[in-house]
Amino acid sequence: MDANQEIISQLFENDARFRKLYEEHHILEKQLEQLNNSPYLSVEEELQKKKIQKMKLAGRDEMERMIRGLQPS
Repeated sequence: MDANQEIISQLFENDARFRKLYEEHHILEKQLEQLNNSPYLSVEEELQKKKIQKMKLAGRDEMERMIRGLQPS
């Protein structure tokens, strides 16, 4: 297991905020996958897709900041 995987495992086990972000990321990924599998998206669905993408990116960015905070310099 590489250093990042160890940090992720440690955060997942010990940090409720990281665990919540991680779980939300996977939920958003599934929602995005459903929208991407649709042959046609309404305007409302397109807006929903953009919103999900932004939320997913924001969560990923926060998780990456948490990981970097625990990486040795």
